[in-house]
Amino acid sequence: MRASKEITEQEKKRKLLEERAETLAELDHLREYLRGEVDANAEEADPDLYEREKTLALIRTLEDKLGSIEQAFRLAEKGTYGICERCGEKIDPARLEALPQTTLCVKCKLQMEQIARMGVRPRGR
Repeated sequence: MRASKEITEQEKKRKLLEERAETLAELDHLREYLRGEVDANAEEADPDLYEREKTLALIRTLEDKLGSIEQAFRLAEKGTYGICERCGEKIDPARLEALPQTTLCVKCKLQMEQIARMGVRPRGR
């Protein structure tokens, strides 16, 4: 039984490594694209500002994702990967398969999103 648990832990780390490598590759690609765009339009008016802003937003999102992956690695090293940081329950393996960097179960993630939405609602509604 212990061997299958170790394999499971190894599989989780492998999935995190794959996700990290893909995210880094995407970041490198987008940063290179952005450098090329900046160089190409440096001397003229910028008609592609919208595209640049979109690319920058995507880079920020991927950097956040990379931070989440690194946090998941730290949890794996502590032996608590796959355990919800908020409620302490096991995270559904299907959720971890889809989002290996997640540290919250579905229930807690939904609660956090509801709290966040309540914080940004305009007054009077």
